[in-house]
Amino acid sequence: MRVVIVTESFPPDVNGVAHCALQTARHLVDRGHHPLVVAPAPAPGTSPDTDAPCPVVRIPSLPLPGYPQVRVALPSRRLAAALVAHRPDVVHLASPFVLGARGMAAAARLGLPAVAVYQTDLAGYARTYMGAGEAAAWRRIRSVHAAADRTLAPSSAALGDLETHGVPRVRLWPRGVDTVRFRPDRRDETLRRELAPNGELIVGYVGRLAPEKHVELLAGVCALDGVRLVVVGDGPSHAHLTEALPGAVFLGRRTGDDLARIFASLDVFAHTGPFETFCQTVQEAMASGVPVVAPAVGGPLDLVDHGRTGLLVPPRDAEAVQGAVRSLAEDPARRIGFGAAARTLVEGRTWAAVGDRLIGHYEDVLAGRRTAVAA
Repeated sequence: MRVVIVTESFPPDVNGVAHCALQTARHLVDRGHHPLVVAPAPAPGTSPDTDAPCPVVRIPSLPLPGYPQVRVALPSRRLAAALVAHRPDVVHLASPFVLGARGMAAAARLGLPAVAVYQTDLAGYARTYMGAGEAAAWRRIRSVHAAADRTLAPSSAALGDLETHGVPRVRLWPRGVDTVRFRPDRRDETLRRELAPNGELIVGYVGRLAPEKHVELLAGVCALDGVRLVVVGDGPSHAHLTEALPGAVFLGRRTGDDLARIFASLDVFAHTGPFETFCQTVQEAMASGVPVVAPAVGGPLDLVDHGRTGLLVPPRDAEAVQGAVRSLAEDPARRIGFGAAARTLVEGRTWAAVGDRLIGHYEDVLAGRRTAVAA
């Protein structure tokens, strides 16, 4: 099968869309298929696509104003040319909004089947950054996804949101996790002593440091006796958070085995973002055998089994976050039990298993097209 993956983000970018697009391309190659990636060009001076498993066509881009880590593709003939040259059986649109919308339009003009993957709560971002614009964001989402043969939602909450806002032909497709890289035996006592020299309990956050993540809700965790907060990631809120989270250790952006070692060395993982359509870092923490505290909204509702693998708290409630962390800090046996159960729960959620489900969606769409032609 020949597939063009049109994605709003791709490595060296570090985010959920980029990671999922990379894993999808890798799995397609592993299964003998032939993917091509079309993505915005990274920032000047960034490393080339040396780790990409397939060819990558880069579209000229500009940084998003106020958030330079995000690149927005400019209009370009390279997209349509790539579709024509690759002759895909199906076009995969990863979190389509700007480049993906153009990809959808080009696929429609060429009569190509398209599968759109919903990954970003754009309406929530509009509310956070502009204080309004949710209705316009949903109109954009509905317009793009309605043209797809199938839309894939990462969680039951996201699926419900899409259907409520009139997006047709939605199916569930969750995300995988690298259970070989992220595993409990990567726990590093030397690293733990560096992060918490007085033997504090280590609570970690991993993700973008941006307003929509509401990382400032962890301020109460910093105030707990015997607890050290460790923050991994970068973004426009970094300077603000160094003031809002006194005593926290900021490690910057980490990836690969280094990130896996940090995850496994935590005692508790805490996530605060209320706009997660899935929340990959929660799943990576669970694979690392770490109990999770997360908001009871969006993607974490599917991931965290409350009272078994972690604790779900009301979204945007700093006191609830602090209380959940305190309860786990005071009960080592409960932490260990939650962590072991979390690892067991995600062991079957490998990228290979999830990737095969994606190929099944492609095959369903192609079969539907053939049926329509025959009729």
